[in-house]
Amino acid sequence: MRVAIVTEDARVYYIAAKVLKEYKIPFLSLTVNDRIPYDVEVVLTGERDPVDFPIKVIVHDEGFIDELLAKLEGRERFKNVFIAIDPGERPGLSVVADGRVVEVHRLENPRDVDKIIELLEKYPGSKIKIGHGARRHRIMTLKALGEVLGYDYPVIVVNESGTTPRVSGVEGPSILDIVAAINIGLRGGRETTIGELLHVREPTKREIEDIKRRSRELSGNITIPSRLAREVALGNLTIEEAIRIHRGSSR
Repeated sequence: MRVAIVTEDARVYYIAAKVLKEYKIPFLSLTVNDRIPYDVEVVLTGERDPVDFPIKVIVHDEGFIDELLAKLEGRERFKNVFIAIDPGERPGLSVVADGRVVEVHRLENPRDVDKIIELLEKYPGSKIKIGHGARRHRIMTLKALGEVLGYDYPVIVVNESGTTPRVSGVEGPSILDIVAAINIGLRGGRETTIGELLHVREPTKREIEDIKRRSRELSGNITIPSRLAREVALGNLTIEEAIRIHRGSSR
């Protein structure tokens, strides 16, 4: 056995055992007081477990598998890692490494890029992919990323047509957003920079009217003016922010 789970934490054991079985990796189950056999190469353990072993992986969540495989296969990281974003009101996010999905997330809003930055640090050398749809949400995400990474940071823009499947019986968009992010991560695209993608055109009259209609739906009775709707279309404001500004100016 090359891998041993050594922990007193039931949650750590459950997560580690579940993932190892999915990847068909045999393992030993030991307590922290057991002697670790000489042929064990990597120990999986919890952050609070008092385990003294030269090569160990701390299990926080299912993402530990990347580090474990790296140690078992004698490589530092996956060869090709893509952090893929399906832009939207709550963007879907996936990590696709060497053609395999290793993590999925759903962000709170288009400006919620902390998780993306965290993943870039977790997977050195990874590249960002972003779908070409949901223009104003995409612009907001790119602006937030540009403020942290710089506007010359490279990204791959992907034609996301057909990435969101038609699934009956699914409650809410969360699953579909994540599936779309996975499909974006698996597709090729055009490499460019954040700054190039932010050279946006003026919004159309139809886009402005659609945003004003959406403001009525969200607020119940408030239609934001075209001036604020334009700022929303350009990615400078969220609809909720525009509604608050309009409410404040109307008092």
